[in-house]
Amino acid sequence: MKKTKITALILMLVTMLAESFGVCASAATEDPDDHTGMTRNEIREYVRSFRDETKCDAVSVAVVTRDEVIFYGDEEGLYQIGSMTKAFTGLAALKLINEGRISLDDNISDLLPGFEAYYDNAPVQITVGHLLSQTSGYNNAERRFPSAGKDMTLGDWVMSISGLELASKPGERYAYSNVNYDLLGAIIEGVTGETFADYMYDEILHPLGLEDTYVGTPPAEERIVPGSRPGYRHAFEYEIPVYEGRIPAGYFYSNVRDMARWLQIWMGTADVPDEYRELITLAKNALNEEGDYFSGWELFPDEVYGHSGGTPNYSSRIVFSEKEMTGVCVLTDMNVAASTDSLCGSVYALVTGGVSGRIAADVWTVFDMVFTALSVFGILMLSVIIFVKRKGIVITTGTVSLVLLLSVCITMPLIFGAGLREIAFTWAPLSFSGGLVILAVNIPLSIFRSVRLIKNENRKKAG
Repeated sequence: MKKTKITALILMLVTMLAESFGVCASAATEDPDDHTGMTRNEIREYVRSFRDETKCDAVSVAVVTRDEVIFYGDEEGLYQIGSMTKAFTGLAALKLINEGRISLDDNISDLLPGFEAYYDNAPVQITVGHLLSQTSGYNNAERRFPSAGKDMTLGDWVMSISGLELASKPGERYAYSNVNYDLLGAIIEGVTGETFADYMYDEILHPLGLEDTYVGTPPAEERIVPGSRPGYRHAFEYEIPVYEGRIPAGYFYSNVRDMARWLQIWMGTADVPDEYRELITLAKNALNEEGDYFSGWELFPDEVYGHSGGTPNYSSRIVFSEKEMTGVCVLTDMNVAASTDSLCGSVYALVTGGVSGRIAADVWTVFDMVFTALSVFGILMLSVIIFVKRKGIVITTGTVSLVLLLSVCITMPLIFGAGLREIAFTWAPLSFSGGLVILAVNIPLSIFRSVRLIKNENRKKAG
C-alpha cells in the first residue's frame, strides 16, 4: 500500500476516533428552505462551540455581505494569517505580470540567477505560471524541500534548494507547496530591486487601504493576539520566530477589520484603483473549474473562492462568493485548521441560507486527546514498574512502553512527512512530547527494576 493511502487511512481512523469521543460539536442549523439568513445568536453559538471543543482562547470572525459588515470577537487584534498570505504574494506577482515586467511563461531560472531544478536527473524549466498554480513539481514535504532557516534571506533560501530533484515534472500535476510562493517572493525582490516587505507595503497593502496587514511580525506588538498550542486539553501560549525566508508563503499578520476590506476588494464592493480590479479579474479568470488553484485562491463548489491558513500557533480561513455577495473570514490563535475551516464554512452557510454542519475535529485536537490518554496510561505503567514486585509484569510493562514508543516514532513522520523532532517541538500538542517522555522513562526504569528483582530472587534462592 502506498504511503499516501496509509496516511489517508490513519487520518480517517483518527477522525472516526474523534467522532466516538464526541469532539465534533453540534450547533444550531438552518432549515434549507428558510432563507431568512443568519442570526447573530446562531453565529455566536458556533463560535462558543468552537472555543469549547478546540480550547482556543481567541477567535475573531468577519462576516461581509452586500449591505453590512459584522464582527465577532476582537476586531483589532492581529493574528498570523498563515497561507492566506499567498493571495497577497500572488497579487503582487500578477501586478508585475500586468506591467510586463515578468510573464506567466518566464522560466524562473532566468529570474533567479543560479537557480536550477531537476526531474528524473535532468534539468527542467519551472515557469511563473507553475508557481502561481502550484504545479511546479515541488510539494510540502519538509524533509525533501526544507523551509528557510534562521537568518536566511529569501536569496539564501533559494540557493539552498537549488538543484533539488522535484517530486513531479513541472506542469504535470497539482501539489500544494509553500516553496512555490516563497520563490515568488524571491522573484518579486529580484525583479523590483526592493525587499519583499517594502514592495508589498508600497504596491499592494497601502494602495488597497490595508493599514493593519503586516509583512511578518508587526511593530505594534501589544496588539498581537498571542499564538497558542494545545496540550492536555488546554491552551498554552506559544510563540515561534518568524523567519524572513518563509514570509511570502505564510507569515503575514492581520485583523478581521482588514480581512473584511480584503473580502470587499475581491467581491468588487470596495473602492480601489482600476489597476487592482484588473489584477483581481485576471486571477478569477484563471479559476474555471472546481478545484482549480491560482494566485493564492482555490475554487470550491457553487463558485465559492477561498483559502485556509495554518502555522504552528495560528489557523485561519477565508471564503467568498460573488454570486451570493457574501464573504467570511475566521482568525484563531491555535493551529486547529480543520476546525477553523468548518467554523468558517458553517458561518457562511448560515449567512447564505444553506445547511450548516458541525465543528469538525482537527487532527491535532484528536492527537491531544490520544496522547493525553497515552500519558495517563504511561504514568500507570510507571507506577506498575515502581511498585509491583513481579519481574514478569515489570518486563511486560517495559516492553509495552517500548513498542508504543517505537510505533509513534515510526508512524508520525510517515503521516506528516516531517521529522520527529519538528513534529514534537513545533507542530504537535504538548501532550505528544509529554507522552513520549513518559514512555521513554519507563523503558530504562523497567530494565533497572527487572535486574533488581532478578537479583533479589537469586539472593533468596542462594540463601
